[in-house]
Amino acid sequence: MENDPELNGKYLGTISKDFVVVAETLREAAYQVRKRKISEYPIFVFSRTEVPIGSLFLAKEELALEWNIFASYAEDFIQRKLIDVEKLEEFKAAYKDPDEFCCLFVVDGENFTNFVFIPYPED
Repeated sequence: MENDPELNGKYLGTISKDFVVVAETLREAAYQVRKRKISEYPIFVFSRTEVPIGSLFLAKEELALEWNIFASYAEDFIQRKLIDVEKLEEFKAAYKDPDEFCCLFVVDGENFTNFVFIPYPED
């Protein structure tokens, strides 16, 4: 899988539209992952198709979304070799405050994968 350098408008619009619907659910899930000491680095995978990363958290059909959302975390990404163990410190340094930002890993087929941090809506 290759990473595109930027999340272009084609993805940002549909992801943002779905994110607004599920933001509070994702914020709570990220909090629970940290609180239960599963990981300090929760990651939500947005994919239009089934992917073997994490666990299906929200199916697009259930909420009329364009993207399926899978729940995962950094240690799972290391185990699956999606984050190189030697790059873990770099990933941690780039990871934004999980109380304010949601870490998404966007997967669109074999051609596009990218991490993106989206701020949670203000209350």
